Amino acid sequence: MGFKCGIVGLPNVGKSTLFNALTETQAAQAANYPFCTIEPNVGKVAVPDPRITQIAAIAGSANTIETQLEFVDIAGLVRGASKGEGLGNQFLANIREVDAIVHVLRCFEDDDIQHVENTIDPIADAETVETELLLADMESVERRVENAKRRATGGDKEAKAVASVLGQALNLLKEGKPARLTEPKDEEEARLFREAQLLTAKPVLYVCNVDEGSAATGNAFSARVMEKAAAEGAEAVIISAAIEAEIITMAPEDRPEFLADLGLEETGLARVIRAGYQLLHLITFFTAGPKETRAWTVTRGSHAPQAAGVIHSDFERGFIRAETIGFDDFIAHNGETGARDAGKLRQEGKDYVVADGDVMLFKFNV
Repeated sequence: MGFKCGIVGLPNVGKSTLFNALTETQAAQAANYPFCTIEPNVGKVAVPDPRITQIAAIAGSANTIETQLEFVDIAGLVRGASKGEGLGNQFLANIREVDAIVHVLRCFEDDDIQHVENTIDPIADAETVETELLLADMESVERRVENAKRRATGGDKEAKAVASVLGQALNLLKEGKPARLTEPKDEEEARLFREAQLLTAKPVLYVCNVDEGSAATGNAFSARVMEKAAAEGAEAVIISAAIEAEIITMAPEDRPEFLADLGLEETGLARVIRAGYQLLHLITFFTAGPKETRAWTVTRGSHAPQAAGVIHSDFERGFIRAETIGFDDFIAHNGETGARDAGKLRQEGKDYVVADGDVMLFKFNV
C-alpha cells in the first residue's frame, strides 16, 4: 500500500533542497529498508516512531523495519500552468497521482537567491500555485457537471449524485475556495467525489522554509502561513532546509548537540514526515517476533482483515482472527506472554477497527 506526498513550490523556495535532504536521510539509515529511488524524483523515507524500538527490545527482534512514506519531487510551476505554460501539463499530471500535497513556501530573505516574483511573500506564492490548481479543477468540473446533468434528465441516479456533489465543488471553486471543502451528503456522493480526483481536494501540508535563526521559533513570514493553514483546516510545519542539508552531512552522534544548540528537539524533516503521515489519516500497527519487529500502515478506521491484507493478500482472504495487544499493554506487561497472562491479549474478529499502536498476530486459513 503506497502513500505519496507530492512536494510542490515555486522556483528557489527550497523544494529541491528539502527533497534532497529527505532522500539523503533515508539513504543514510540502516540497511533493513534502504532508500529506494523508484525514479529520479521519487523516494521513500521511514516514518519516525520510537515505539518500534521499544517493541523490538521486548520481543528480542534481530531487526526493525519502519513503515514508509513516499515523497515525489514534482516539476516546477509557473503562472499559466493550468493552460500548459512551462511544465504545466506535467505538473498537473504528477499532482493527480499523489495523495497529499506538501507545499514548500519561502519564508526567508536572501539577496543571493532570486525570487521568481522578485518579492518575498509566501501567501502570494501559495495563491499562485492554488490558483493554477483551481483553474484546472474548474475547467474539468464544469464539463463533468454538464455531462452529469444531461444524463440525470434520463433518470441516471449516479449521474444525479455526480451533478449534486460536483456542482457543490464547482460553486466553491468559483468562489476561489478549494474543492476539499465540499461536503458530500452520503457515502455514495463521497465515493463519487473521491473518484473525481480533483487537484484541490487533496489535503495540504504547508512547509515554511525559514532562515537558520528562525528554525526554532519561526518568523513573521511563517506566522502568516500558520494563520492561513489554520483558517483552511490545513497543516503547517516550520523547517530550515539549510539546516537539514547540513545535518545530513554529520555523523549521527553529533546531531543531537547540533540541534540542541539551535533550540531544536528533532529535525525538521522528522516533523515533515510525521505531519505527512497524519495528513493522510494513517495509523501504524506492529508485528513482532525474534526475526523482526515491523511497522505497517493502514488508514484510520481500517478493519482487521484489511490490516492483514497489507502484509499479504492471503492473510485477508483467509482471515480467521487477530491476536491483538495494545501498545501500552505490550510495554506494561513486558511482551506477549505477560500480556496474555494479564488478560490483555484479545482475540479480535473481522469487525475489529485497528487502533494505532496495536501489536497484532493474524490467524488465517487459505
